Amino acid sequence: MNGTRRAHARVGRNAALALAITLSLALLPTEPGLAAQAATEAAPPVRPAVPSVRSMEVVGGPGSANYRLAARFAPYKLDDLIHSTSVNPRWIEGSEAFWYDFETSEGKSFRVVDAARGRKRLVFDNAKLAAELTRITRDPYDARHLPIREIRFIDANTVEFEVESSQDEEKEDDGILGEQVDTLGEGQRERRGNGREKAKKKVHYFRYDVNTQTLRELEEYEEPDDHPGWASVSPDGSSVVYAKQNDLWLMSRSEYEKVLDARRGESGEKADSLDQLVEVEETRLTEDGEAHYGWASTGADRGDTDVEKEKKKDWRKPAPVVWSRDSRRLAMVRTDQRKVGELWVIHSVGNKRPELESYRYDMPGEEHVTQSELWIYDLAGRRATRVEWPDAWKDESLNIATARQFRYPDSTEPFRQIWLGDGSDLVHFARISRDRHRVDLMVADARTGQARTLFEDRLNTYMETRNPDMLPNGDILWWSERDGWAHLYRYGADGRLKNQVTQGEFAVHGIEAVDGRNGVIYFEASGREGGEDPYYTHLYRVGADGSGLRLLNPGNYDHRVSVGPSTRFFVDNYSRVNTVPAATLRNAAGGEVAPLETADFDRLMAAGWRMPEPFRVKAGDGITDLYGVMYLPFDFDPNRRYPIIAYVYPGPQTEAVSKSFSTNRYESALAQFGFVVITVGNRGGHPSRSKWYHNYGYGNLRDYGLEDKKVTIEQLADQLPFIDTDRVGIYGHSGGGFMSTAAMLVYPDFFDVAVSSSGNHTNDVYNRWWSETHHGVKEVVDDSGKVTFEYEIAKNPDLARNLKGHLLLTTGDIDNNVHHANTLRMAEALIKANKRFDYFEFPGQRHGYGNMSDYWFWLRAEYFVEHLLGDDTRWSADLVELQRENPRSR
Repeated sequence: MNGTRRAHARVGRNAALALAITLSLALLPTEPGLAAQAATEAAPPVRPAVPSVRSMEVVGGPGSANYRLAARFAPYKLDDLIHSTSVNPRWIEGSEAFWYDFETSEGKSFRVVDAARGRKRLVFDNAKLAAELTRITRDPYDARHLPIREIRFIDANTVEFEVESSQDEEKEDDGILGEQVDTLGEGQRERRGNGREKAKKKVHYFRYDVNTQTLRELEEYEEPDDHPGWASVSPDGSSVVYAKQNDLWLMSRSEYEKVLDARRGESGEKADSLDQLVEVEETRLTEDGEAHYGWASTGADRGDTDVEKEKKKDWRKPAPVVWSRDSRRLAMVRTDQRKVGELWVIHSVGNKRPELESYRYDMPGEEHVTQSELWIYDLAGRRATRVEWPDAWKDESLNIATARQFRYPDSTEPFRQIWLGDGSDLVHFARISRDRHRVDLMVADARTGQARTLFEDRLNTYMETRNPDMLPNGDILWWSERDGWAHLYRYGADGRLKNQVTQGEFAVHGIEAVDGRNGVIYFEASGREGGEDPYYTHLYRVGADGSGLRLLNPGNYDHRVSVGPSTRFFVDNYSRVNTVPAATLRNAAGGEVAPLETADFDRLMAAGWRMPEPFRVKAGDGITDLYGVMYLPFDFDPNRRYPIIAYVYPGPQTEAVSKSFSTNRYESALAQFGFVVITVGNRGGHPSRSKWYHNYGYGNLRDYGLEDKKVTIEQLADQLPFIDTDRVGIYGHSGGGFMSTAAMLVYPDFFDVAVSSSGNHTNDVYNRWWSETHHGVKEVVDDSGKVTFEYEIAKNPDLARNLKGHLLLTTGDIDNNVHHANTLRMAEALIKANKRFDYFEFPGQRHGYGNMSDYWFWLRAEYFVEHLLGDDTRWSADLVELQRENPRSR
């Protein structure tokens, strides 16, 4: 039996190979290789014989679903089979070094890399360190199970970390927590009935010398500063600004130290509760704040119930502060939501009484939407100035331009936003029209409060924006899609265009680093290298004048980089969806300095895992290439016919198609029941192609991607007889929930079963930014000059009468992103159309289903098992496979 199954798996992969060859996409090897060896030859054009459709056995009927295989590779089981898949470098301040941890089946190792010397070494001798820690803490450890946490490099040779003991360290209740405990939600209170704080474990603190490999326990240790989220610390460290009671406030550094001391050693809600109780001297900077027109960041209390908001009404909150480099002034975008309508969800579970959560929410086409204002505050003069310009657009949005900063991961310095330019006299910002057809980069005089336009961008569809960069001479680097592709442009400080930095039929994602001294720009882009999937990302360098464009990480892979602080070195993580991930260290010229790691997939492969297969097909226009990935059952048999299921997300901000390696645990696990599962892009999807491709769905946000999903399945079935187009499923979440339901209604004779979760089925009750941006809103100016906006969009409920197949709708009852009104209105329309459908609501869940995600996997999978495979023999009150994973102590 096992031998037969292995043979089937091999033949199945050959069949998938034939698919890719037939569709003109050479499958990529599963070996990782090094980037320098990445240029791979296409597989030979050999297509094995396949049986005719008539002679093939149909997978389906009672008992056909392979529950055992699906449970073996259920999403929550993969964590035990797979380890580290990328190197996350933590660059060390004051050096050209970084450290990282990497886990394999042998345990976790820690390495430090001297990039300048190309030298990699272990931080610890794990066995020796385990023995030392056992001796000191008296808790037993071994080399594969080091207990160290909160690792921080003080310098390239000195490490500090902590180890939690098995022994309790009791602390007497100091009364502070008791005063504040009622501000915490149910389930967040850590108290015992005896009046004492819940026992904490003793913690040991250590310092380790990498060169000498010596360990020393720190008897006197002060934990690093834990900066609260509300604190905006000035660049010189002397002032801390925040919002409270709707206004702007300030405290000195010495007073702020009291807050840091109160938080030290604590975390989360408890730390936040403690620091709010500290008595400090603070100065009120403004007096005009009011509810929904204050100085706090928009949505600072988003997610709190109204009960929680009332308890925290006097707490300090974050303000959207952007500092001048000299700490003299700060700038803020202040929002006015006083006329914006409210939205509500009810927390029916998790509280003694159900609680209301209300929040202001802009919906598309509404007259009253969030208004943005730019303010500059002079700390010395204690004066707030609103920035004005003569030709303000109705409902325009504002973004303050900020300077590029390198943040060291182990630094205890607070992060702060800094103005783009030097000094404290000029603030650069972008203004964007409501329809996003117009973008201006502007500059404001901080002394007068007057602003002017430096340069503008215009397009007849929506415009994406990126934060600009400034070179040492004052030149500005601007990202734009004005020529149909995303590229970089260089402007002078006076707003005059100097040159287009990059050009051609490829898409620049954004700037990764700038070497201002040498005038070199490092950026990520895709689509430039011929013969590759156009979504594969690479790192490039180019001069500010557009000269010397150079690819820095060649290889037919998708690359993800981390550029070091000096821009002399970068870590390159590379893989494809069907290769083992690897990482290497490269220099600024693109040369390989040292290989770093290759992921350990031994246990994953030994368990029977099979890589998915990438493919390429044509879009509905017969011209545009679409790229997808196919997931087959690991016991695949080419003599059988399988239902096909498409996992979808329409974009336009992304496509749900992996390029670098991912287990894609949900798609892969679903395939094991006995399905072919695919993901594929669609016109109007991913922004990393041409602007035409990205904006294909503009003005048709319901239907634009559906044809491409349908024709993809048809093309695959034409080439692969094991795909059964009489049994077609589709599912997706959020935009994918919206799209999967639309597919059932627009093509009711093609799609048979859909599972649609948290879909924005009626985009007129979804957020304004997404809906107006990607579908479009029309600006209308009447004869008197009055500006209004018109919005109209096709909705899923409009087609409810078309439903023929099986549809499962799900939502979370406290989803404050895609409100559950979307799903309820879809359900109402189906009921009015006298249609049968299924509905499920996840109590206490937001847009994602959180701690119910495992339950959700089985609910979704069994819906397809029942309605596509016709296998309904496994019903039980228990989710048996999931129950097996839960240890029972009683």
